[in-house]
Amino acid sequence: MQNDKLFVNGERLWSSLMEMAEVGATSKGGCNRQALTDEDKVGRDMFVGWCTDAGCTVRVDAMGNLFARRTGRDESLPPVIVGSHLDTQPTGGKFDGVYGVLAGLEVVRTLNDAELATDRALEVVVWTNEEGARFSPAMIGSGVWAGEFSLEYGHGRTDKNGISIGEELERLGYLDEVSIDEKNVAAAFELHIEQGPILEHEGLTIGVLTGVQGMNWYDLTLEGSACHAGPTPMGDRRDPMMGLHSILKRYYELAIENGPWGRITFGDIRLDPGSRNTVPEKIVLSIDMRHPDQAVLDEMDRRLHFIAAEEADRFGLGYSIHDEWQSPAVEFDGDCIAAVQRAADLLGYSNKKMVSGAGHDSVYVSRVAPTGMIFVPCEGGLSHNEAENAKPEELEAGCNVLLHAMLERANQH
Repeated sequence: MQNDKLFVNGERLWSSLMEMAEVGATSKGGCNRQALTDEDKVGRDMFVGWCTDAGCTVRVDAMGNLFARRTGRDESLPPVIVGSHLDTQPTGGKFDGVYGVLAGLEVVRTLNDAELATDRALEVVVWTNEEGARFSPAMIGSGVWAGEFSLEYGHGRTDKNGISIGEELERLGYLDEVSIDEKNVAAAFELHIEQGPILEHEGLTIGVLTGVQGMNWYDLTLEGSACHAGPTPMGDRRDPMMGLHSILKRYYELAIENGPWGRITFGDIRLDPGSRNTVPEKIVLSIDMRHPDQAVLDEMDRRLHFIAAEEADRFGLGYSIHDEWQSPAVEFDGDCIAAVQRAADLLGYSNKKMVSGAGHDSVYVSRVAPTGMIFVPCEGGLSHNEAENAKPEELEAGCNVLLHAMLERANQH
C-alpha cells in the first residue's frame, strides 16, 4: 500500500473517544476526570488495555507518565512520540487532551491494519496532570520529564485537600521507579482541538502550529482592614475590594492595548473572612496573562506589577504578587512544522499556520525534543466546557495529518 493512500479509521477513532467519554461523564454531556482521581485511573487502565491489545509495550515513569511503544525496524534509533493527556477540567469536554492520545493510538492501529512497519519506534504518551485543575501548576508530568520541575516538586504538589501527587500515584498504582531521564526523541507531535474559534470562523480544517503563547500565572493579594458593613462610612474604610475594582479595570485595558493576542483572565478569588456583612480584610486573586511575543509579555508583566503597586498605594492597601508559574513563548521545530504542512497539503486539507493561545504539554516537550502540533476546529471555539464538541470528519482529518507527519519522521534518517 502506498503511504499517500493510507487513512485512519475515523469510525474507530470516534468510537474510542465516546467510550472514554463515559469515564467521568457529567449530566451535561461533558467529563469530570481530574488528574489522579479514581476516574482518571479508570481512563488510564482503559488506555493501557487498548495499547496492549494493539501490540504495544507500556511503561510508566516516576511521574506516572505512560509510554505505549510500537517497535520499529531499528530499535537503536530514537522514537517518534505522540501524546497529550487524559485528565480533564471539573466541567470539561470529551475531546480536550484525550483526542491527542487516542489519535496516537489510532495511528498505531492503522499501521497494524496495513501491516506497515516504521524504521523508528512510535510511542503514544499520556502526560500526568496537564490541566492543572486539581494540582497546580499545569503540565506537571511533561514538565518533570523535560526537566522544568524536579521530581520532588512534582510529587509534592498538593490539591486543596492537601493530598499530594506522589500519594495519589502510589494509591492508584501508577508510581513507578522507571527513569524519567530518557529524552532521546527524534520528533514529537501533539494533535488537539483548537479551543478557539479561528479555524471554524475561517472555514479551515487544519491548523499548522508554529508555536505557543507565553503565559504567566500570578496570585495577587490585597490587604486592608475588616470592619462592619453597616456602621463604617465608605470614606473610612481600607477596603481591598475598592482597590481591586480599579486594578481589574486597568488590567483589562492592558490586555486590550496589547491586542489582538493579549489575554488576561481572573479565574479564582478568595475573600477573608468571607462574610456577607463584613468588609474583607484580604483578597487573593488568581491571574492568567498571555501573549505570543515574549518581549511584549515581559512588558505586560512589568506593568502588571506597577499597576498593583500604584492602586494599592492610592487606596492605602497592602499588596503582594506571587509568581505562581511562567511558561515562555514557544517556537516549534521547523522540520516538524514542515512535516505537518506537507501532510495537510498531501491530503488536500485546507489549512493555515497559527499560534496556540492555550498551553499544552508540547510546551515542555519542545525544550528537549523537536516538536510540532496540529489543530482541528471545535464547535464555537468552546473548550473547558461540558458543551465542547467537534465534528467526527474533522477529527478524522486531523488524525490523517498526524499519521502522515509521523510516518515521514519515523522513516527519516
